[in-house]
Amino acid sequence: MSERYFNELETRDPAEREADLFARLPGQIAHAVAVAPGWARHLAGIDPASITSREALAGLPVMRKAALMEAQAARPPFGGFAAHDVQAMNRIFMSPGPIWEPQGEGDDPWNAARAFFAAGFRAGDILHNALSYHLTPGGFILDHGARALGCAVFPAGVGNTEVQVEAIESLRPTGYAGTPDYLKVLLDKAEELGRDASSIRRALVSGGALFPSLRAEYSSRGVSVLQAYATADLGVIAYESAPDEGMVVNENIIVEIVRPGTDQPLPAGEVGELVVTSFNRTYPLIRFGTGDLSAVMSEPSPCGRTNMRLRGWMGRADQRTKVKGMFVDPRQIAEVLARHPEVRRARLVVERDNEQDTMRLAYESDAVADGLDAALGRTLKEVTKLNGMVERVASGALPNDGKVIADERSYDG
Repeated sequence: MSERYFNELETRDPAEREADLFARLPGQIAHAVAVAPGWARHLAGIDPASITSREALAGLPVMRKAALMEAQAARPPFGGFAAHDVQAMNRIFMSPGPIWEPQGEGDDPWNAARAFFAAGFRAGDILHNALSYHLTPGGFILDHGARALGCAVFPAGVGNTEVQVEAIESLRPTGYAGTPDYLKVLLDKAEELGRDASSIRRALVSGGALFPSLRAEYSSRGVSVLQAYATADLGVIAYESAPDEGMVVNENIIVEIVRPGTDQPLPAGEVGELVVTSFNRTYPLIRFGTGDLSAVMSEPSPCGRTNMRLRGWMGRADQRTKVKGMFVDPRQIAEVLARHPEVRRARLVVERDNEQDTMRLAYESDAVADGLDAALGRTLKEVTKLNGMVERVASGALPNDGKVIADERSYDG
């Protein structure tokens, strides 16, 4: 490590990085096909030795999350897309959908240490990790990365805010990791209770959008906040090295931007679906469609890192939407409605209120309203694991456009 970079890989000539990745790719594809029957089926007839360029890679079919979920449901738990027996895996996680993810090998299996370094963390720091350790791998993704960098981690998880504030005052952590919103909750609670949270001077946030107004508020309170873009399947895909300068793609993965709903790569600058190929030996993912929208920035990062730079998370290619760090899927809303056949049409509206994500289920029904709002609210929480408001609207008020989830949060400055 140097003072500026995690290691020399970050400043390689881009052509050298590209040559290295595509020299290794045939071996990774051959490995996936040999040890994971799901990949053998998905890539049937493909000669791994021929996939030595972006053009060749673009000829492979994109594997999208919906197809992976169907395969997992048919052949639980991993659909034949993981490379090891379940008994050989360190941990197994379940994300909303449901979708199952195994933990990979090594001290930093999700490649998060590099993002922590770029955010200013160094060996010897104490990290207050408030991303959930429950069911999904989020908390572990950041936990492993910070410890691989040499940080000590307080595994706070979510909830018990007053206890977390007490821990911050006692442990004096130098930094925070978790969703963008929850840091404000902690700082506000510390101020309300007269607790000292001034030790937190930096943060690496993930699991939701960091809105410009919220970053500005943190800056005014003396906290430098950068973002990591990560998924449960792939780990850290890209990370910020400075505010508002896009996100640098992580080492050891191949990123493409494709036209949503197709396998066709788009030129730099055009918004499309982010597709990632990983070199994870336990859970190889070849042209895996994240469902997230982004675009490649043509100019290199001013920080000196030479890898591809993305504009960051720009929404969903489908209607699957992240709320408070958890994905809500249209299938879940369909499940809510299936339990309440008296509801004719409904739409989950995701908004912002006081720098927090909120969701509201607007619905139409001809049934008597008594008790229906409360019943829908209980079902919504049971299915999504999130609290949401319920609002009855007049018949015909909801557009007949097929939209089940409407993300009405603003991502502009």
